[in-house]
Order: sequence, then C-alpha cells, then structure tokens
Amino acid sequence: MQFTSDLFPQTSKIFTVGELTRQIRGTLETKFRAVWVQGEMSNYKLHPSGHQYFTLKDQRAQISCVIWRDTIAPPRQPLVDGTQMQVYGTVTVFEARGQYQLNVQILQPRGVGLLQAKFEVLKRKLEAEGLFAQERKQPLPKFPRRIGIVTSPSGAAIRDMLNVLRRRAPWLQILINPVRVQGTGAAQEIAVAIRELGLPNERFAPLDLIVITRGGGNIEDLWEFNEEIVARAIFNSIVPVVSAVGHEIDFTICDFVADLRAPTPSAAAELIVPDTIDLQRRIDGCARMFSRQLLNRMRDAQQRLDHSREILRRCLAYKVDSYKRSLLHITRALQARSPARELMMRRNRLADLHRRLVACPERLLETARRRFQHMEGILRVLGPDATLRRGYSITTNERGKIIRTIGAVRPKMKIRTRVRDGEFGSQTL
Repeated sequence: MQFTSDLFPQTSKIFTVGELTRQIRGTLETKFRAVWVQGEMSNYKLHPSGHQYFTLKDQRAQISCVIWRDTIAPPRQPLVDGTQMQVYGTVTVFEARGQYQLNVQILQPRGVGLLQAKFEVLKRKLEAEGLFAQERKQPLPKFPRRIGIVTSPSGAAIRDMLNVLRRRAPWLQILINPVRVQGTGAAQEIAVAIRELGLPNERFAPLDLIVITRGGGNIEDLWEFNEEIVARAIFNSIVPVVSAVGHEIDFTICDFVADLRAPTPSAAAELIVPDTIDLQRRIDGCARMFSRQLLNRMRDAQQRLDHSREILRRCLAYKVDSYKRSLLHITRALQARSPARELMMRRNRLADLHRRLVACPERLLETARRRFQHMEGILRVLGPDATLRRGYSITTNERGKIIRTIGAVRPKMKIRTRVRDGEFGSQTL
C-alpha cells in the first residue's frame, strides 16, 4: 500500500468527470478564444433544428465543428464533403461527450485565404504610413444637419439606415451618392463618390458627415472596401467619414481608416445622430432642472427681499424715531428761545443800557476828576519838579538820555543839567 502511494501520489482533490470536463472547457475557451482553422470538410449534416454539423480534418487530425442556426443561415445548396474550407470560431468543449469542438462564426472556401493574405499585406502597409493613426481621426459633429451616404441605392443597408435616421432625426438632410458596392470597378466608384461629397459644390451645401455602408457578406463580397484607392480617398477627405460595412464580425480596410467604425449600418445611424426621443427626454430633464433652479432662486431672492425689507423697515423706523427726537429737541430749544421772548429780553437790556448811558457821563466825569486830582497830588510830591525844588538836578546827554552812572560819561562829552528854575549845558574834561 505504501508502495502504491509512492508511485501514484494522491492529489488534494478528486474531480468528478463533469468537474474535470468543465475545467478543461474553461481552460480551452480562455486560452484560444477565436481562431482561424483550415482543412477538409467531411460528415456535413444539416439538422432539422437548423444547426449545421461537420468535421474539419487534415492528414494528421480532425476537429468537430458546429454552426448554430442564429449565427449563419443554412446555404441553399448543402455543403459538399471533401471541400477545402476556412472557418473562424471559438474553441469549446461539448461536455456531454467530452470532446472539444469549434463554434463556427465564419465559413468560407479555402481559396479566400489569398484575399486574406492580401488584406494583411495592405493593412500593414497603410498602418506603417499612418493612415490608421488615432490622432489624425476627425471628431464627429454631435448634431449633424446634412450627411452624405455612399452605398448602393437598392441594398438593404440603405433602407435600414434611412428607417433609423427618419425615426431618430427627422430634421436631417440626406444626400445619397449611388455606387456599386461589389464587383470589378466598384472601388473606383466608391473613391470618386467620397471625393465628390467631400469637395465644395454649387449643387449642394457642405456636408457635416459622410457614411460608407453596405450589407454583410464574405471577404470576396466586401473586397472593394479593402482596396487602397478607397482607403486613401477616406484618408484625404476633409469631411469626417464613418464606415458601416458588413456585420459586426466583418472588418475591412475602410474600418481602420475611417474616423469611426460602426458594426452595422443600423448602428451607424444610431451613432451619428442623437435620438429625438432621448433628446426630448434630456431637454425635459434640463427644463425640470432649470425650473427647480429658477424656483429655488426665486425663493431665495424672495427670502432675501423679505429680509432686506425688514432691515429697511427697522432702519427707517430708527431714522424716523431719531428725527422725531431731534425735532422735539429743536422745538423745545425754539420754544426756550422764541423770537418774542428774545425780543423782550433784548428790549429790556437795551432799556437798561440806555438808563446806564444817560447816568454814566456825570458819574464818569466826576470819577475822572477825582482820579486826576489824585494823580496831580502824587506828581506834586513825587514828580521831577518836586525833586528839583529840594536841591536835586537831572543830567542828560545830547540825546536827552538821563546819565545815571559815571560809566556813561566820556571825555569832551556835551551834557545838560536841569535845576529847579532852569537848565544849562556843559562839557566834560
């Protein structure tokens, strides 16, 4: 028993058949996703349910393939065993039988592989020249008014586009430049149509957008949209170009050069114009939002107005009250100094001044006489004449200035001396 466990170590988990098959399926689907496979078809069977089953094999191996009825419609003529085919699909596992298989999405004869190789060569060339560069792509107008469509006027693609455009944007002006979308020479027609719509023209107003479209098909049917002349016409267009060629799984050179690639013609119509219903809904939403904002602003303004009115009312009341107090004070002041009272006071004062003025001269004259006599007595006692009568004298210089000290006397100086009964002159030695 120990020997067996050493040779076959037991794993941490024992899978059931379903669990293991499911994990293998997840690994395959994650690892391979979608692939191109070529080989010989055998055991082809169209089931009554509409699904198609066959085996794709070569000299070394084989793989089961299934085409679901909602992927590719059954052909009018059944496929023949032994035909060399190329298929595109996803790798998965049919869990009930524990076998891996291809869920086929594209089915084409093996000879088409030459076109695929040509497609890859042209794609690499144009990509190296910068025709696919994202920075050179033009933005699409949000609300185009006039568009041009390059397509076959009898195809289903234009009918699908027009139905969607009329429903979503009834105001849109549409100019169709009819071309062949398949067969020899169709690529030249498509390129010329693109240039005609892109250049200014007197016959129609400038376009806002150009759409290139056609329905789905295999690589041979779509090949005209892989021609270099069409790619360069799109690249040189001054009007934005939308490519809506084939179905979602179809890719052409036009898709890489165009400013926008739409998966289907109907999807292109939905991408290039806004939906009127959606626009109306957005407009209604904006209108409601604006109404709410306007209502809120009106309410805010009303509240601010009420607040300002209250402040103004209080200010006016305060001012009026202040003016009333000032007026009352002025009234009282005027009443205290009324003209009649002031006139009476001034009249009384004037009468008092008149009485004082009438009595004033005699009293003033008597007062002045007494003061004069008093001053005269003082002068008689203290005046210079009284001093001179007592034996004193007064000596002055030539200018009449009294000499008070010896220092004020100079030699040969003329002086005058006043005595009681006169004066005389002299000169110093």
